[in-house]
Amino acid sequence: MKELKDFADEINKCSKCGLCQSVCPVYKITGNDCAVSKGKFIMLDGVLKGDLKLSRNIEKYLDMCLKCGKCKDFCPSNINVCEIFNTAKYQYAKDTFSGKLEKFLQSKFIFGNFLNLFKFLKSINPKLKYTQNQNSSKTKLVYFKGCVNEILPKTEKALKKIFKNLDVELIEKNFACCGLPFLSSGNLERFEEVKKHNLELLNCEYDYILTDCASCESTIKSYQNLKTINAAEFLAEQNIKFKFTKHTKVTFHKPCHLESCQFLDQLFSKCENVEYIEMKDFDECCGFAGEFSLKNPKLSMKIAKQKAINIINTNADYVLTTCPACILGIKEGYIAANPIGKKLPKILNVIEFLAKADDIIINN
Repeated sequence: MKELKDFADEINKCSKCGLCQSVCPVYKITGNDCAVSKGKFIMLDGVLKGDLKLSRNIEKYLDMCLKCGKCKDFCPSNINVCEIFNTAKYQYAKDTFSGKLEKFLQSKFIFGNFLNLFKFLKSINPKLKYTQNQNSSKTKLVYFKGCVNEILPKTEKALKKIFKNLDVELIEKNFACCGLPFLSSGNLERFEEVKKHNLELLNCEYDYILTDCASCESTIKSYQNLKTINAAEFLAEQNIKFKFTKHTKVTFHKPCHLESCQFLDQLFSKCENVEYIEMKDFDECCGFAGEFSLKNPKLSMKIAKQKAINIINTNADYVLTTCPACILGIKEGYIAANPIGKKLPKILNVIEFLAKADDIIINN
């Protein structure tokens, strides 16, 4: 397990150029240098030199981070910001009461069994069972459905409705959580535990790991060099048509963890009677970011409100995304925006929207 001192050289690579300030959603609202990467690096450098202690006050600023990755994308030194912050949080929290409590709640005994309960309930519900004939010539997709689908399987049902007629073999495994909640909170031991479990299950023959959640896909990619693809991107490459009887306007929110959304134009070109309207700052963070919204509710609400305003101004019927956390962030934004006399676009995972088509035509 790495320690903060292992990142000393990388922290010192920060030239304090300030480019991270121009893209950090939190800095744009607070104007606080401690809220942006360069400010946090100054504090962590002080910790490494012995001038500062890794205290609750420093952790408070480490928590004031959306983990959106924009600062890394714009950093001339390509510093792995999130890994450094997560390591610092791990080092601080491992000997504190709050850190030990969080580890207990995220343990296999609590969090793991909570998910296992929903997996069991689904296994005895015949409506959720899914069988498919295996064929060696088909594209083999290992479906990593994620925690949300274990609890509320709306997207899973939509995906299986579409994929059951595709020339694919959908392989299901008893995966644990991808580990992102543990990674973000600095619970690195728990992250390594679920990572090991999931990698063992991936020791099989497949063409791609299929996900319908951008956060899961991004985290799985961080394990090692694995071939992943999100379901929307996969469908954009298939010979498929989604026919909607009624003219429907949609907009799209790009999750921070979605590496690319270049598939959008190709996907919507396969949708009859669907008009895509790009919202302002469609790729800006929704403000939710898991525990960020719990530890920084006011900041989260301000960011979410602006996202909601941008969505509402499109006058779309639906806002689509590929991350369940972003759906929660957009709902939070709707509450904050509190528009009077304005239509609120329905919020759906893009796969759920496609499954609503009046006719799905597949030419294998």
